[in-house]
Amino acid sequence: MASRYWVVSLPVQGSMSASSLWNRLQEQISRHSFDTPLYRFNIPNLRVGTLDSLLALSDDLTKSNSFVEGVSHKIRRQIEDLERVSGVESSSLTVDGVPVDSYLTRFVWDDAKYPTMSPLREIVDTIQGQVAKIEDDLKVRVAEYNNVRSQLNTINRKQSGSLAVRDLSNLVKPEDIVMSENLITLLAVVPKYSQKDWLSSYETLTSYVVPRSSKKLYEDNEYALYTVTLFRRVADNFRISARERGFQIRDFEYNSEAQEGRKQELERLIRDQENLRSSLLQWCYTSYGEVFSSWMHFCAVRVFAESILRYGLPPSFLACVLAPSVKSEKKVRPILEGLCDNSNSAYWKSEEDVGGMAGLGGDADTHPYVSFTVNLA
Repeated sequence: MASRYWVVSLPVQGSMSASSLWNRLQEQISRHSFDTPLYRFNIPNLRVGTLDSLLALSDDLTKSNSFVEGVSHKIRRQIEDLERVSGVESSSLTVDGVPVDSYLTRFVWDDAKYPTMSPLREIVDTIQGQVAKIEDDLKVRVAEYNNVRSQLNTINRKQSGSLAVRDLSNLVKPEDIVMSENLITLLAVVPKYSQKDWLSSYETLTSYVVPRSSKKLYEDNEYALYTVTLFRRVADNFRISARERGFQIRDFEYNSEAQEGRKQELERLIRDQENLRSSLLQWCYTSYGEVFSSWMHFCAVRVFAESILRYGLPPSFLACVLAPSVKSEKKVRPILEGLCDNSNSAYWKSEEDVGGMAGLGGDADTHPYVSFTVNLA
């Protein structure tokens, strides 16, 4: 599937019909650039309105196209991120079950959604309104999903950091702790390579330490976590002496209810994240199709309006879609130019006029025909 397409329109001049021009274009492409896919881009007879309204509309078309295209790419990138995080195999994006490239190359105007008798400005405003609403909805849904992800990441950081800072509740069991009127169990974070020093000295850091009460609960790359039981009245002295020897005493109070609450909260956040991720992904699939459809209808309006301004009234032009490879582009441009009125070609190539009518095409390059690029990715 190509990801870069040209949408162009050629003037139907003199006694030539659109069908005969289409046949000539097909013949020239097959002869000089046979590897370039070529499709008709069927645009209905839209309501022209006044020249002033078309000129005013043309000023907004490029800017509006950038907005609609930007929302389309934003949703596509969100889909790619969600699929990657979920481990879901990337699926082809569709519009009502039709792959997006096929929707573009076999475009059919949706008259029920965008009545052809509506003014062009009304159609453009409708498209922008629909896409803006989808973008706002995307922001709300992504913010909700990211909020849950952020809460989970915070919990995970607390549970996966070093012993000096991480949450210890899932490392300590009730049987590891002695709590009574006179006795207390403290948790010591000991540098990994100072464990022998700890085991040989903890009983003497202060008086009234229960002999052989220290037990290793956990070890990471930097530290080991030990328990030590002693009389409550000497706990503060023990903390001071331990700190002087390079051992950190972590404040910890075992609470089975609080620990169970944290466990349930973690499980709830994991469920919420999965549900939000799944629903957001499905919403993105659907919304991408809606935005892409709106974008293609916008492209049709753009081709129609710019063709009228370029070629005049009544509307008489051939719209088509091409997907030339990079190496074929220089072959295709002369073919398209050759099917236009050659007397105008010098005007569209002249440097003096680049800042004038050239802006109607929407591309940096200027041509004697309407042309702009659609990037699907």
